[in-house]
Amino acid sequence: MSNSILKVGLVQHSNTGDIAANFQKTLDGIRNAASQGAKLVCLQELHRSLYFCQVEDTELFDLAETIPGPSTTVLGALAKELGIVIVSSLFEKRATGLYHNTAVVFETDGTIAGKYRKMHIPDDPGFYEKFYFTPGDLGFTPIQTSIGKLGVLVCWDQWFPEGARLMAMAGAELLIYPTAIGWNPADDRDEQIRQRDAWIIAQRAHSVSNGVPVISVNRVGHEADPSGTSEGIQFWGNSFVTGPQGEFLAHGSETEEEILVVDIDKARSESVRRWWPYLRDRRIDHYQDLLKIYRD
Repeated sequence: MSNSILKVGLVQHSNTGDIAANFQKTLDGIRNAASQGAKLVCLQELHRSLYFCQVEDTELFDLAETIPGPSTTVLGALAKELGIVIVSSLFEKRATGLYHNTAVVFETDGTIAGKYRKMHIPDDPGFYEKFYFTPGDLGFTPIQTSIGKLGVLVCWDQWFPEGARLMAMAGAELLIYPTAIGWNPADDRDEQIRQRDAWIIAQRAHSVSNGVPVISVNRVGHEADPSGTSEGIQFWGNSFVTGPQGEFLAHGSETEEEILVVDIDKARSESVRRWWPYLRDRRIDHYQDLLKIYRD
């Protein structure tokens, strides 16, 4: 196999209130992907627990853990055992009263290669993340690993072209998005399809406009609203990988747990960027107003 080929694995699964069972499912998925030859395995957002942000409840801060901490110890040991790079997603307790939604990348020797704290924090019905997460302070900085420079972002970041662009401008060879997104079951099917398709289109566009592959890992299954005020969230799966022209390299199920393993040819980005040199033609001398919230 060419040195430019990177085999990646995506672990898409449902979650319950049983933290230990969820984590074991994640670890089993990592082993499954590695057994198929994956050298990079990417996990979904907040893979240890149910998506707890459907409600605002101070007791749920008990789910957070330090980094390094118990989960990073286990994941680091597994990365070392299997000789792979792992991209995880944890609820970080940085200090009492200070928490982040944090992706942690493990090197093949089990060490922490780097972390990324989610920058864009949503606050919508069923997604009350501003209650739990302080916006990230590490910027849009790729993480260097033995298998490449990884531009790791998280979920809501998917909708913002600025984050993807800044990662690419800093040399990211891949864009990776751990995700937890789904439908309100009360929405009609047409609206559900529009939302799902918009999510896919937005990320495929990051591949196209930056000339790099995108890896997006989502969860599946229905998770009830603990408050009972809504019908909960039906997570829509559809984990996928695109190449540097936005082409699908792999596309997962909408309803089923699945381990996706696919080859990415990292050398293809070089060819595509030669054909479509967007970075060359950027007019940075006329982009100053991008630093404004709105052009009034």
